[in-house]
Amino acid sequence: MFTIGPRLRRKRTKSKTFYFLLFVFDLSLALVLCVTAEELEKTGTPSETRLCDSALKDIWDPARYIGIDEIQPGMEAYCLTCYTGTEIEKFDLDVLSVVRNVMPGRDWILVQGTDERFIRTGPVGGCSGSPVYIDGRLAGALAYAPGWPFSKDPLYGVTPIEEMLKVGQGTDKGGREPLGSQVSGAKRGAGQMGLALDFSKPIDFAEIDKQITTPRPSANISLAGVTALPCPLITSRLPAEVCGQLDALVKPFGLMVVSGVGGGGQSEATSEDVQLRPGACLVVPLVTGDIDMKVLGTVTEVVGDKVYGFGHSFLGYGAIDLPIATGKVHTVVSSLARSHKLASAVRTVGALTMDESAAIFGRIGAKAKMIPLTITVDRYNDVQQHSYDCQIVDNRPMTPMYLGSVVAGAALMLGDLPPNHVIEYKAAIGIDGFEPITFDNVSTGFGVNEMVVEIVGSIGLLMYNPYKEVNIQSLDFDVRIGAENTVSHIWSVNLSDTKVKAGQEIKIGAIVESFLAGKKEYQFSLKIPDELAPGKYDLTVCGPYEYERFLRKAVPYRFVAQDLSSLLEALNTALGIRRDRLYCLLGLPAGGVTLERAELPDLPGTKALVLYNARRTLRIQPYPHWLEQSLETGTVVVDKKVIRLTVER
Repeated sequence: MFTIGPRLRRKRTKSKTFYFLLFVFDLSLALVLCVTAEELEKTGTPSETRLCDSALKDIWDPARYIGIDEIQPGMEAYCLTCYTGTEIEKFDLDVLSVVRNVMPGRDWILVQGTDERFIRTGPVGGCSGSPVYIDGRLAGALAYAPGWPFSKDPLYGVTPIEEMLKVGQGTDKGGREPLGSQVSGAKRGAGQMGLALDFSKPIDFAEIDKQITTPRPSANISLAGVTALPCPLITSRLPAEVCGQLDALVKPFGLMVVSGVGGGGQSEATSEDVQLRPGACLVVPLVTGDIDMKVLGTVTEVVGDKVYGFGHSFLGYGAIDLPIATGKVHTVVSSLARSHKLASAVRTVGALTMDESAAIFGRIGAKAKMIPLTITVDRYNDVQQHSYDCQIVDNRPMTPMYLGSVVAGAALMLGDLPPNHVIEYKAAIGIDGFEPITFDNVSTGFGVNEMVVEIVGSIGLLMYNPYKEVNIQSLDFDVRIGAENTVSHIWSVNLSDTKVKAGQEIKIGAIVESFLAGKKEYQFSLKIPDELAPGKYDLTVCGPYEYERFLRKAVPYRFVAQDLSSLLEALNTALGIRRDRLYCLLGLPAGGVTLERAELPDLPGTKALVLYNARRTLRIQPYPHWLEQSLETGTVVVDKKVIRLTVER
């Protein structure tokens, strides 16, 4: 009874507050509606408002372009594309539907080809970007096709032109000029193709190669059974087995490897007249010269020096720096699996600067950096030495990937290797501001794998390093291939005495047996240190693989990078282990310490204890001591022998 009054009084107070807030809300809503109505009256339809408020307001021309809100099913359309030579032809289309939000923030115009050639070939790889016109105005670009197996209906998803024109119109965080005009650092873009390299661990070329050559899912693949039109990756002078491996690698990115015709040079004299214009071939050269790789699409729109194409992404991670060229179509190859254009580049005329989901964007007259690449091959079954002079794109994800295919292709140009083979190779990687990285080695019985893994891994480490951008200036490789097997095994190891004293010299004889070449003995001589304490010690005679395992366990920091200088040192250490040598190692007691990468082998124990402090974050470990000798054998030893040596008082 006594609490009813106060409760009612509180309720009345709350009601007044509620009605006051409701009044304020209604007044605010009325003001917003008045402003919205006024703005609509000024700017027109919601579609026009969207266009005017976007990045298109400075370039949208309603007399030149047709917005997606104006398009209705049943309208007649046509596209421009090149089916042969450099002639741009007109192909009739019917508008079937407008598909909204087919992907987040993306709309499509669904069209069907009515031209007899379109009906015969079905969707054609290389038509990506072919401009589509409705009511005499540019509506968008052919970009997507049904992904159903063996479908030949010429159905296409068209990317609206308003989405394509937004590419290259953004600004960076500082609000400066459009990103499409900036190429600085674009070659370093990693995006979805970045590698998860752990630079705190010792260099592992096999792991780097695995990451580079592992296919990754592409944003151009849709779960709805519709995919981006595959862009042909046309290769010239690349062996079939290398093309097959490359196709499996690039297919997830919406590319299809196609063996091209002719050499890798750029085209004939009359080609000077070929221009980038709507419907013309748009070629992205990745490797040029004696070995050639290029991606083919179509130009959608040209505004001044700005070029738009593809209607979908290429790599899809934004700023990029790749060359673009005009092209010539030799023919269209019709296939139930996937028809495609077969073309060649004519002349490099500009560079791509932006790559987003709706289109690629470039500028005529811009120049993308290419890295000079020379590969010299001397094969057992060739009458003369061959040299391949090329240029390869300077791009973080693509340079290592395609470099491996080019080197393998040059080595296998005259066919695969026989079961018994040996490869001797030398490499020089020129780096701006640093001494070139040079290495030479031998491999036997592994095909081109060991050579390619080291080359790809080295370039991958340099381009993905987190310390400082590396400007690679040149790539030179010298390869000699023989038809012999140089694998060998350790037959036996003999010591002059298994019981020795400090200061005494011992003789080690190792007999190595190689395939077809029989047995050969090698002699080592080691002096036992004068101050070595009595005890039992392991003496190991081994080949290069066991020697590398020993180093990675004993001194792993030599293979770890902390900055660019130490990365180059670690690379030189890893690449400097010769495979054609026999190694003799005598393990000794640890002494001194290693502080990060600094070796202090003679540091007194009392001072070393001071460094072992739980409060320190620096990596500290005892310094391992050992005696080492190596001899050149001309073979690759693949095993090891360990003998227990006793040092007496």
